[in-house]
Amino acid sequence: MVVGEVAVETDVVVIGGGPGGYAAAIRLGQLGFSVVLVEKEALGGVCLNRGCIPSKALIHAACEFAKLTGLAKLGIHLPEGTPAFHMSGWQAWKESVVGQLSSGVEQLCHANGVTVVKGTGAFLSDDRIGVETGRDFETYKFRHAIIATGSRPFAPAFLKPDGKNILDSTDALNLRKVPAALAIIGGGYIGMELGMAFAKLGSSVTVVEAAERVLPQTGAHLVQEVVKQAKKRGMKIKTGTKVESVFAGEEGVSLELVSEREGREQISADKALVTIGRLPNTGEIGLTQAGVEVDERGYICVDEAGRTNKPNIFAIGDVTTGPALAHRAAKQGIVAAEVIAGMPSRMDSPYIPYVIFTEPQIAGVGLTREEALQLGYRVKAATFPYRANGKALAIDEKEGFAEVVVDEQTHLLLGMHAVGADASNLIGEGVLALELAARVEDLALTVHPHPTLSEVWLEAAEAALGHAIHIVNKK
Repeated sequence: MVVGEVAVETDVVVIGGGPGGYAAAIRLGQLGFSVVLVEKEALGGVCLNRGCIPSKALIHAACEFAKLTGLAKLGIHLPEGTPAFHMSGWQAWKESVVGQLSSGVEQLCHANGVTVVKGTGAFLSDDRIGVETGRDFETYKFRHAIIATGSRPFAPAFLKPDGKNILDSTDALNLRKVPAALAIIGGGYIGMELGMAFAKLGSSVTVVEAAERVLPQTGAHLVQEVVKQAKKRGMKIKTGTKVESVFAGEEGVSLELVSEREGREQISADKALVTIGRLPNTGEIGLTQAGVEVDERGYICVDEAGRTNKPNIFAIGDVTTGPALAHRAAKQGIVAAEVIAGMPSRMDSPYIPYVIFTEPQIAGVGLTREEALQLGYRVKAATFPYRANGKALAIDEKEGFAEVVVDEQTHLLLGMHAVGADASNLIGEGVLALELAARVEDLALTVHPHPTLSEVWLEAAEAALGHAIHIVNKK
């Protein structure tokens, strides 16, 4: 098709096939709409292909590898010799996982009548979009559109990744060899997750963070155990430190650092990984032609239904303000699809859980103690340590704790947070409890199976009420 030909008409065009985009497209298909899903690369977006899934595959492999040295105390003795990790073998495993999931998304789109178009899309107006598909240019006329173009890594010019010595997270997950020394610029969740994984695989890791602590957007008391374990792994953490320059050469990279505490110093590494942050992909999709407004940072402003300032155009996921989380994007996509169908759907819940896959894991939902106090609540908070949980001891995962944050007057649960093994799965109970406006008594009266890690919630709730069984209660 060439420019000027009659446009193909469809009910909805979805731009971007990540977790939000494909969820929206599938839900629209279920609701009987004709849908065109435009994706320039593989379905699943950054999360499935270059982010969430590959990184968790690496983190899992690193955890399994690190456990080998501690098996003797469990009575397991490996054959003599030093265990080895082969990055090339892991790459094959990662690709098999990604391929299976991407293929599954494609099949689900097909089964729900979604037309997938591989190409780069940009608005021509508020009811037309043009798509570059290799050698061709196709035009689609739509009644509604959903923008789900996601985000990309941010790096200042002097830290621009070259794919060889200076890496972004995608480059790091494509390495064929574990670097002997790795400098990570940015101690947020991506930097700490990947840093701890590579440390377990044998890298000498240095994390450089400009803020006064790593994971600065997470409650300080929730981060302490992660820092402790990172240092046990031999990681060097330099906080309150900025990178002034980076030199990349044949022998690796050299970083010039500056801080108030240490002054100026230079560190060297084989690779430097930049994990400073991400930017929304809104600059090259023709928003001006569509009349869609963005804020000063390039994010699209939306209401609880996902509508932009143009009533027929919606935006979801990382292009909107708020946490850049795949599960948030997927929920937004479903809401937008249902609103288009005339259903009373809204993104009206404040309970979006977060998970950080460090060692130990951190997960939470709702308010922290500090946030609740700042909002004027009279707070009662209680914790229960993993080391007092039978299952945690049995599987040698005794580091961490569960915390409940409670309104002292009403006993309403305000927040639930876990630091420890499998916190990523445990937090689902917290999300449900807060969604149902549960009181701490509801949690304490719920019988939890034994022996399981889930009992930490039961005991934390009982501790808040002053009658935990497996720890001494505070008077």
